[in-house]
Amino acid sequence: MSSKENAAMFQLFDLLESRYAMRTLWVLRDHRPQTFRLLQDSLGGVTPNTLNTRLKALREAGWVEHGKNGYQLTPAGLDLVKRVSDLHAFAGRWVAGRAAAASAAAPAAAGIAPAP
Repeated sequence: MSSKENAAMFQLFDLLESRYAMRTLWVLRDHRPQTFRLLQDSLGGVTPNTLNTRLKALREAGWVEHGKNGYQLTPAGLDLVKRVSDLHAFAGRWVAGRAAAASAAAPAAAGIAPAP
């Protein structure tokens, strides 16, 4: 990757790593506009100030827009969430694999031989 391509990825990661950015995009993925209050409730625990700041950044990035019915993803935001969905599938496999490994390791740690 060129340094220009790396810079673009780092900019993307910086925004996505912002607190509640990914969660906000994920909550809006169902194509239904959400009011500020509904979005805040869906995210759970986010302060109004933090949500305002995050929505402003996501709007400036071109991923979220505010229409008459509330906040929703733009076509670019939908494209991004579609790509993040691959991470969702990966996360499910990863967590299941870790749980299986932990289950297999527990008997060995207790000195019990695994069943044949």
